[in-house]
Amino acid sequence: MRKLSILVLVSLVGHTQAQTANALIESVLDKINLVNDYKAELQIKAVIPFIKVPIANATIYYKKTDKFKVESKGIAILPKQGLSDLTGFLTNTKSYSAVLGEEKTINEHKTKLVSVLPSAENSEIVLAKVYISPSDALIYRTVLTTKSSGTLSIDYEYNHNKQYALPSKLTFTVDIKKFKMPKSVASDIRNNDDKKKYKENEKGTILLVFTNYEVNKGLSDAIFKEDQ
Repeated sequence: MRKLSILVLVSLVGHTQAQTANALIESVLDKINLVNDYKAELQIKAVIPFIKVPIANATIYYKKTDKFKVESKGIAILPKQGLSDLTGFLTNTKSYSAVLGEEKTINEHKTKLVSVLPSAENSEIVLAKVYISPSDALIYRTVLTTKSSGTLSIDYEYNHNKQYALPSKLTFTVDIKKFKMPKSVASDIRNNDDKKKYKENEKGTILLVFTNYEVNKGLSDAIFKEDQ
């Protein structure tokens, strides 16, 4: 009887944690789901050791549920995994399981870790560690392990559009040799290998600054046609 009671208790604790983890994700999705579409101006600054990448300016468009487009005249190093891919992944709540983890303070925000594991073997995302603030239902850090780009971490900052969970700034830290770069930058990295070998797991950063958000203005589907 005692063994049975312990098993029931362990099962209940596990079930409660799962509910709490799912509830934290749902609180973020409640904000994300308020966004039918948006347009924003974007500045992209990539810092890659030994490679000079000019600051790029771009315009980003999104429309529910999976339309996403970036326009830029420069070299736009844009980690899609931390933008549309992650949002789409979390939105499909039946495609993963979530487990509650540690508490962590990130830039003065108290967060709880939710580890998200996909159910499908062919998922590009292998593991997502998402740090969510229960007080304002916002993600302040994500660590993504992916099949094609290795591990990347994302730190989030918010300003005027936090009610939609739309960031004002994202800072990506990526594994240089594993992350998918634009062809011109990737070529520079390969040429650089002969002059200066990158250390294993050497990091680069990509800073995205968002301004002039236009949210729920009714973007036309025609904007996205060339990418479909």
